[in-house]
Amino acid sequence: MKRFFISGLTLFFFLLSQISSNAQTKIEVIQFHSEHRCVTCVKIEKLTRATLTKNYPAIAFSLVNVDDKKNAKKAEQFEASGTALFLYDPKTGKKKDLTEFAFLKAGNEIAFDAELKKYIADFIKG
Repeated sequence: MKRFFISGLTLFFFLLSQISSNAQTKIEVIQFHSEHRCVTCVKIEKLTRATLTKNYPAIAFSLVNVDDKKNAKKAEQFEASGTALFLYDPKTGKKKDLTEFAFLKAGNEIAFDAELKKYIADFIKG
C-alpha cells in the first residue's frame, strides 16, 4: 500500500511538472537592442538570463538587434527601436512590454528577479 501511495504521488508531481513546463514553453522573453549597447542594456540581459535559467529553464530567451536588417520585421511588430524587453506568446500574439520595469530595476538584482518572476507568472495565467 505504501509503495502504491509513493508511486501515485510521484506520478502526480511528474504530471504537475509537465503541465507547468508546457505553460512555460508557450511563451518567450525577447530583448531588443541596438548595435551599440549601453551598460544598462547589458545588465538587463544578464539579469533576465539569470532569472530564466534559475526559475524558468523552459522559457526561450531571444536577443534581437534592431539595427540588423534581417530583424526589421520583428522590431516593427514590437515597435522596438532600441532596448526593449517583452514577454511574448507566439501562439496568441499576446505581448507584455517590460521595458520600463527593466530599466528601473536593472540596478537591483533582487528586485529585478522578484518582479520578473511575478510578471512571468501573471502572463502565464493570462
